[in-house]
Amino acid sequence: MNQDNYFEEAFKMRNVLEEFHKDHHGQRRPTILGLREHIFTGSVSSLAWFTSNQETSFVTIGQRVLADPLRVRFHYGHPDIFDRLFHITRGGISKASRTINLSGDIFAGYSSTLRGGYVTHYEYIQVGKGRDVGMNQISLFECKVANGNGEQTLSRDVYRLGRRFDFYRMLSFYYTTVGFYFSSMVTVFIVYAFLYGRIYMVMSGLEGRIVEDESLNSNKGLEEALVIQTVFQLGLLLMLPMVMEISIERGFRTALRDFIVMQLQLASVFFTFQLGTKAHYFGRTILHGGSKYRATGRGFIVFHAKFADNYRLYSRSHFVKGLELAILLIIYQAYGNSYRSSNLYLFITFSIWFLVVSWLFAPFVFNPLGIDWQKTVEDWTDWKRWVGNRGGIGIAQDKSWESWWDAEQQHLRYTNKRGRILEIILACRFFIYQYGLVYRLNIAGGSKSILVYALSWLVLISALLEFKLVSMAKQFGTYLQLMFRILKAFLFVVFLSIMTVLFVVCGLTISDIFVAFLAFVPTGWAFILIAQACKPYVKVIGFWDSVMELGRAYECLMGLVIFMPIVVLSWFPFVSEFQTKLLFSQALRRGLQISMILAGKKDKEKTQPT
Repeated sequence: MNQDNYFEEAFKMRNVLEEFHKDHHGQRRPTILGLREHIFTGSVSSLAWFTSNQETSFVTIGQRVLADPLRVRFHYGHPDIFDRLFHITRGGISKASRTINLSGDIFAGYSSTLRGGYVTHYEYIQVGKGRDVGMNQISLFECKVANGNGEQTLSRDVYRLGRRFDFYRMLSFYYTTVGFYFSSMVTVFIVYAFLYGRIYMVMSGLEGRIVEDESLNSNKGLEEALVIQTVFQLGLLLMLPMVMEISIERGFRTALRDFIVMQLQLASVFFTFQLGTKAHYFGRTILHGGSKYRATGRGFIVFHAKFADNYRLYSRSHFVKGLELAILLIIYQAYGNSYRSSNLYLFITFSIWFLVVSWLFAPFVFNPLGIDWQKTVEDWTDWKRWVGNRGGIGIAQDKSWESWWDAEQQHLRYTNKRGRILEIILACRFFIYQYGLVYRLNIAGGSKSILVYALSWLVLISALLEFKLVSMAKQFGTYLQLMFRILKAFLFVVFLSIMTVLFVVCGLTISDIFVAFLAFVPTGWAFILIAQACKPYVKVIGFWDSVMELGRAYECLMGLVIFMPIVVLSWFPFVSEFQTKLLFSQALRRGLQISMILAGKKDKEKTQPT
């Protein structure tokens, strides 16, 4: 579906082939000749329009600048024409490894440049190209490209090119290849560093001292500079190349109109979501390696994706990170004091909340019929069935949560000791919540003694042991139903008695329960991550089944938190109608039948032979 050509363009092939006989930059003749592409899938949906404009800017103004004057254009896809004799006498085109050479097309350009070739680009001829039109298809494509750039960072080809280029060409090469993804990863990392730094200042009392010092609290110049900077951090700069390309080809007024329409169709939400995709998969590849090809299908259909499908695809890359940032923002909102009366606090918290909402709900906003009540009920039924099913040999990931959970840890199976140690170190950040929040409990009485922290660990370990006891009892529940029910009743009575004593005698409050939830839930997630990194040793001591059940409980909790806003919005029919018009405004203006587009996958499944 992603390739096309036009009859009138075929008459220009003779002129294109003659370019191989022309000299460029002295006596050099081109070894790879790139052509302009026309993206023809932009009218299917708003997502297709976003990706079409983005791809159009890359295959026109982007590659034009890469070829001349930067001279760092390589091979990016099917429209390029190769000098066959040059390449087969210098090692060929294809690479041997399907892991390190996951993005095999660009390695052909690397090899051509390293062997003295010259890559150029012409725009007097164009070929057709189709981009992915669905949210999941686009995300899989971005995931594959991010993995490929991570492998490129570790490859010898990039190292050799960086060593042989001059300084300015090296910088151009860096930013137009792996540097873009590295910058995306650093952008997300800075958000984490900022929030964790703020949480440390709040919990340690340092922020309160800064607020009391008037000389440090009245820096209006810094506030105004950061407020202006925040405006440009909302993903607007990523859209600048496409606006420039549209203004060059169709005029500035058209470019401005399309830019405003894209913002109204939540283009910033989409590009912010894709920022998380790039950062996650690029960082995982750098840390652990083990990339693999992900087939996107590139079908010319748009269909409703089930909640379980979205959860499997975006759980680790977006949902977990989005919930973590949300907890950090809630804690900072509850206990932070600085910048409350300034514009800086408003803009910074708004931009990060925008990031959180985009990461948590963009897959459902851009999912056809994602807020339809009937589809929501079906998705919930499918979700419960998927979470409850047992895994095993031969059980697919879309049939059982356990099979998917094992597959999600595959990158840890082949990583080295350094990768496991770094994974454990990164997981230790979740212990900060408990250490900072237990001293904020009303039941602690303002005490700063280490005994408060020790008692919090005692409570947490007791809860985990109770969970372990219940999970062990479930294994024998079939044979000892009565004993299992007596055990559950006994544990419930003990829990109720302890909570009564804490409320009546020790002064526990409702707010303390909420704060304890924010303190202990991240600690439990840290235990799961550390257990996954140390899976062989956890299996030896016999705790792996308990870790799996704890992970299932966390997955159910995260799924419930994400699913509840969708349920609430599904109660209102006008929300679903607004979403459909938002997604398919391009198709509606052209008179296309949306019902036929949405039924594409269903009809295809019915027509397949059995």
